[in-house]
Order: sequence, then C-alpha cells, then structure tokens
Amino acid sequence: MLTAYGQSAVHSGLLERLHEARRITDSLFDIVRPEALYDRPIGERHRIIFYIGHLEAFDWNLLRDRLLDLQVFDPRLDRLFAFGIDPVDGGLPADQPGDWPQVVEVRDYVRRVRNAIDDGIDKLDVSRTNDFEFPASQLLNVAVEHRLMHAETLAYMFHQLPFAKKLAPYGNATPPLFKIHLPEMRRIPAGRATLGLHSRSDVFGWDNEFEAESIEVPAFDVDRYMVTNGEFLDFIAAKGYAEPSFWTDSDWAWREQKRIEHPVFWKRVDGGWSYRTMFHELPLPLDWPVYVSHAEASAFGKWAGKRLPSEAEWHRAAYADLDGSERQFPWGNARPKSEFGNFDFRRWDATAVGSFPEGESAFGLSDLIGNGWEWTSTFFAPFKGFSAFPFYRGYSADFFDDKHYVLKGGSARTAASMLRRSFRNWFQSHYQYVYAGFRCVREV
Repeated sequence: MLTAYGQSAVHSGLLERLHEARRITDSLFDIVRPEALYDRPIGERHRIIFYIGHLEAFDWNLLRDRLLDLQVFDPRLDRLFAFGIDPVDGGLPADQPGDWPQVVEVRDYVRRVRNAIDDGIDKLDVSRTNDFEFPASQLLNVAVEHRLMHAETLAYMFHQLPFAKKLAPYGNATPPLFKIHLPEMRRIPAGRATLGLHSRSDVFGWDNEFEAESIEVPAFDVDRYMVTNGEFLDFIAAKGYAEPSFWTDSDWAWREQKRIEHPVFWKRVDGGWSYRTMFHELPLPLDWPVYVSHAEASAFGKWAGKRLPSEAEWHRAAYADLDGSERQFPWGNARPKSEFGNFDFRRWDATAVGSFPEGESAFGLSDLIGNGWEWTSTFFAPFKGFSAFPFYRGYSADFFDDKHYVLKGGSARTAASMLRRSFRNWFQSHYQYVYAGFRCVREV
C-alpha cells in the first residue's frame, strides 16, 4: 500500500512518467536484433550494450542514497554503466565486445534496479520528506528527462545501424512527400527575447536553463522554413564542400581529414542521391529539412550570404508575439499536440517543411518545434547566475568549452516535456548524426 507521499508522487504523474519513459526506451532497444547489441554504430559513442545498463545505473546512482536509502548490490556495474562519453575530434573509444558483460547479466541488473527503485518509491516515508537535501520531484524529473534524452540520442545511433540489424516496428511506413515550399524570409522586428527560467518558477528545468535573462534583439530577416535537402543540393552543386572560404579553419581541417562531401544521411546512387531513413532507403526527399553538422550549416550560410541565428535571435523569431509579449510555444500557449508539429516519438523520420501550419509562429515561421533541432551560432555557455546541480555537476558545466553549440526546437524523436521554451540542447560542431537542421538569418 502506498504511503501518502508515495500516493502524491504517483498522482503528480512522475512515477507514471518514469514507467512511460522506460516503455519508450525498452521499445527502442527492441528494434535492435540481438546479434547487434555489441555493435558501435557511431564511432564516438559506446557500444549499444552500455546504454541498456546505463539508463538504470543513472537512475540507481541518482536516487539510491538521495531519496530511497537502498543498499548497493552490484557496485561494479554501478560504476561501469555510470557515464557516457563525448570525445572531441579524436580519441575514439577502443574497447572490444568482450570487455562488456553478457546481455543476460545486464538485463538482470536492469530488472533488479527497477524493482528496487519502484519498491523504494512506494515505501517512501512521508514524515522524512523534509529531511531530503533535494526535492523528490526534482530528482524524479531528472531521471525521466535523462532517459527521454537517451531515447533520442539512441535513435541517432540506431539510425546508423545497417537495416538488416534492425526490426522495423509493425506498421512502420515511410511518410509521403508533400509539395515543396519555395524559400522565403520573414522580417522580425526589434524587441526582447527572454531566455531561460526564473528560479522562482515551478517549472522543472536543468541547471543550464537558469537564471532567466532578457536580451534586446535588433531587427533581422529569417528563413520561414528550415533549409531543405533540395536547397542544400544547390550548395553541393556549387562545389560548396570544395571551397575553403565558406568554412572556418577548424571546420575545413575536419572536412578534409574526414573527407566529408555530403550530409551523413545522404548516399550517392547512380549519379543521384538517395536518403537513409531509420528503416528504409528512398530517393532524396527534396522537401524534408536537411540534417547536417554545425560546420556544414555554417558553410551553407556563408555561401548563401546569410548566417546562423544566435540563440536570442532564434528565441525572438520563435516566441515573440505581434503585441510585443512572448508566447510559451511558437503557436501560442496551448500544450504541444500532434497538429502543431512532428515531435514526441510519433514518427521515426522528418516530414516535408511546412506540413504543420497550425504550429506556425506569430510571424508565420514553420517547424520551429519538431521536425529537426536547429543549430544556432551561440556557444553553449552558462547564463548569469548559473549554479550546477550539486547531484549532477557535470551535466552542463563539462560542456562549457567553446566547442559545443546551442540547438533549439526539437525533432521527431524529442519528448513533449522537453519542448519547453527554456530547454537547451547542445552538440559539437563536427557531429553529423543529430536530427538537426537550420534556418538562416540576415541583418536588415
């Protein structure tokens, strides 16, 4: 029987959200054939088997002592699965499949951790809740969103697995193509952009989302739609990958070293191009947003006589209302729903730009939330008043290194809870595998 506090946790939706997040990640691992669980689809990341254990080890290491007062039963696996990796331009992992435990051992660890956590939450003593250093709701939100972030990053990884190593879910189908929208720009007048959250807010946020700050943004023009595969094809035809003047020195050196000549989702076929979706290969969908690294997006912008927006410009374009106020979402203040965009795990791949007119911003911009994260020109850095989570100090601070850039918006595989205005994603400039595209801006 649940205690009063246990009932409160369930009624608040946090325990149900944790179970739903587990369902999402479990179903994701189910698409990987058993013989591929020790593969490393992306060289910069761990083998798949690590992530099966990591999601539970993270919850266990976070909640065990701080909230649940549970006993350690396998410290070796607690440590082995504790941390992921984020190598910068080299230093790739060199471990072998035999260095990892057998699947049966990892799955047994997962089962024991889940049972212990769920039982511990059910038995929380309501009389002790004021003694906790951190609110239970904060810790549980961290556990849920951490898992949902991995549901997206794992999709990036599994996208790179050969089709033969994946099991397509029943009923999975390639989305139809839609009418191509011609490129156009919209004028965004000068005004305020509010980034981040106030610490007095009752909305959960990660440490890098605090403390809120307002920035005055000069007027600018911005692409109404994300740059499409068709537009990026023009950049390739113009020899954009062969012209150093479009690239920074470090980006050009990376392109040369890795022999990057096209987006990672594209493939040359008989003089043309095909596109790799999660489960199929199809002719290049010209009306889908192009997914590229920050380096490639920046080069395109310079070629086009434009540039990537700053984080503040992106916010201004996405959330400003015509009366000078700011919205919670581009479409207004209503909670996210399917009519507003391509997000929250409803699809495996992109759709044509402009497919969700109900989700447009006050200035008519399309797909600002969903259908692909959007690169900005802003280095990932703390807001004034930043304070690292004491229980997860490295979550943000380890990446304040002028090597990671802020992304905004969301993709088809982004959970609805992380579509809030203040959420900040970040990746390195040379990482191609994210479901990330861009739109350009121009000064006026």
